[in-house]
Amino acid sequence: MRLNLSVQYACARDRCPPREDVKRWVRAALDPDVVARADLTVRFVDAEEGQALNLEYRGRDYATNVLSFPYEQGAHLAGDLVVCQPVLAREAVEQGKAFADHAAHLIVHGTLHLQGWDHETSDDDADAMEAEERVILQGLGVADPYSDDYSIQSTEV
Repeated sequence: MRLNLSVQYACARDRCPPREDVKRWVRAALDPDVVARADLTVRFVDAEEGQALNLEYRGRDYATNVLSFPYEQGAHLAGDLVVCQPVLAREAVEQGKAFADHAAHLIVHGTLHLQGWDHETSDDDADAMEAEERVILQGLGVADPYSDDYSIQSTEV
């Protein structure tokens, strides 16, 4: 599989995961049985840009953690992920998660959305997406983000 990945830092870069980690997380979430080529952008933004994009594209007037913008799906996957760094950081603290673990989860979650996964259509779809996330994150050494017993126990990230 060929991955063309652009990582953009439209906020304080030192408070965002490095490109190498983002690439590893994206690659882990891509389905090589379906995707032959992926042209993706991951953009880290501040709360103002995150809120503006969420309002414009989802009609919700607050900054959310990750937004997915798929342009092509299938053998050629193209799309953008927008991660709001302040929301990512706040959620990691509130949920007692390592920053890198939570960042990995959001990138995996968003990359699955780009491939057509959807957790808002039904409980069954949500369960299937969460199960897929757990498998991918386990392969990255990230603890189950949905577990009530989550504790900071990352082995790789």
